[in-house]
Amino acid sequence: MNETAVSLLYMISAVLFIRGIKLMGKTESARRGNRLSSLGMLIAVITVLSEKEVLGSWSSDILHNGYFYIALALLIGSVIGAIWARRVKMTGMPELVALFNGFGGLSSLLVALSSQLSNETASWFTSLSLALTVAIGAVAFTGSVVAWGKLSGKAFKKNLRIPGRNIVNALITALGVTGIALSVLGLSHIGIIITALSFLLLGITLVAPIGGGDMPVVISFLNALSGLAAAAAGFAITNAVLVVSGCLVGASGLILTIIMCKAMNRTFSSLLFKSFGQSGKKAPGALKEPKSMSVEDAYLVLEAARNVVIVPGYGMAVAGAQHAVKELKDKLEANGAEVSFSIHPVAGRMPGHMNVLLAEANIPYEQLKASDELNPQMSQADVAIVIGANDVVNPDALNNESSPLYGMPIVNAFEARTVFVLKRGKGTGFSGVENPLFTNDNTVMIYGDAKETVSALAREFGAA
Repeated sequence: MNETAVSLLYMISAVLFIRGIKLMGKTESARRGNRLSSLGMLIAVITVLSEKEVLGSWSSDILHNGYFYIALALLIGSVIGAIWARRVKMTGMPELVALFNGFGGLSSLLVALSSQLSNETASWFTSLSLALTVAIGAVAFTGSVVAWGKLSGKAFKKNLRIPGRNIVNALITALGVTGIALSVLGLSHIGIIITALSFLLLGITLVAPIGGGDMPVVISFLNALSGLAAAAAGFAITNAVLVVSGCLVGASGLILTIIMCKAMNRTFSSLLFKSFGQSGKKAPGALKEPKSMSVEDAYLVLEAARNVVIVPGYGMAVAGAQHAVKELKDKLEANGAEVSFSIHPVAGRMPGHMNVLLAEANIPYEQLKASDELNPQMSQADVAIVIGANDVVNPDALNNESSPLYGMPIVNAFEARTVFVLKRGKGTGFSGVENPLFTNDNTVMIYGDAKETVSALAREFGAA
């Protein structure tokens, strides 16, 4: 394939990537955006294989036949992807995204590592690009694996306490930078190995001490790193489409990280060097016993309500209650109530988690309001229904300086005239912080599975 055709196809791929990301910004066009991005990737893969003459490496010896390895990789990847796509639940998406981030970083690392070890005459710029790819990809890989373990509960369940962790991380980084310098100065083999080992370790020591409450932001940051690793690899192997796609992922991930840090009132440096996922002092109200109510009594309150705000959280996702919530919303509206949904930026365990679930239940996107948009009107709400949310409705974030959550903007559900909190039990949220909302005078707990509780409330309207 000639150079002009390659450049043209790469440009088409880049345009499809950009257009696909744009379409993913809206619920109704997200699937089309995903298809366009996939088409762009298909074109890019075929172009790379043609440009590098992999498709021409036909040989009767199967172990030296390029087609064999390409077909094998496609088969393995397709089988794994198909199984995961069918089996993963929406509640498992955050850890799956974390794991995919790690695979992206690992692939960039392996490409750079093999290129560096097989090319001892590379220029200093190429050596630097490859070393940076290894460094960033290594952090993205091990950091993402740790994040996956925390979110799935399969590893690193408790925050790893490293004495003087910032000093330890600084020493590991210094060792890794030394490896990068050795690679650029000509000692490519030893330098790249030192770089890889150092930054693989750094990914663990950087993420393992961070608490569960920070994990959504960490995933976004690691996603950005996997994109930057791909972009650096693109510079090293002079592949334009890899640079473009990597920069798109890296830039969007960094922007999302900054937005989420702002939503949690955290600085980017505190994300890396501190963590609010630790338990603080209990608020004075934490020793009070929460009041509870039956579904039948809760219905009587909802039946008289004219302004209802629903605050979804991870518990709604676990229970798969989104369709039951849609049914309750319809019943409330048929009864004359105005219903809105207050969505906190970090509700659930990944950005947009609640939006996707509620859109899946065909709840109009116009009713999904950002928390800061609805907060000024919360005092006018007759009832706020908190479904499986915890940390994002914790009043301590506003008025308890000893709380690890202090300073984080929340959904001001406590300002509603009546607050119904739907929970399985009295436990804390993912960050492990106690929530005094549960013992407020205007708060009533409705214990049980969220889906069953919401469905029972909806049935009460039907029976009335």
